[in-house]
Amino acid sequence: MKNFLTYLIAALIGGCGYCLIEIIYRGRTHYSMFFAGAIVLTTFYYISKNYELPLWAKCLAGMIIITGIELVFGIVFNIILKEQVWDYSNVPLNFLGQICVPFSLIWFVLSGVAFKVLEKV
Repeated sequence: MKNFLTYLIAALIGGCGYCLIEIIYRGRTHYSMFFAGAIVLTTFYYISKNYELPLWAKCLAGMIIITGIELVFGIVFNIILKEQVWDYSNVPLNFLGQICVPFSLIWFVLSGVAFKVLEKV
């Protein structure tokens, strides 16, 4: 039960944190970003507690995880459901307007911050 509560707390913090990042950066968010953030942070917590990896490898894994989740959520919410949550079409090196290299590099850095915080938990 303790393990479940720990992951639930990670999910809640991740969901709220992801939404907060969006509100700070764009001035708005979408409910789907709560679920994306929850998935991201619970996955990061699992990696942090179960794998001994150098920070750069965790950052790379984090970048891939976040970019992958954004691609899946973008295809579902932006392309299929046409909710226009975000559009990276004008950003260089984008794919379907849903993900792009510049933001993936930002996720690399923010993943490092998240993993360093999780080391303390």
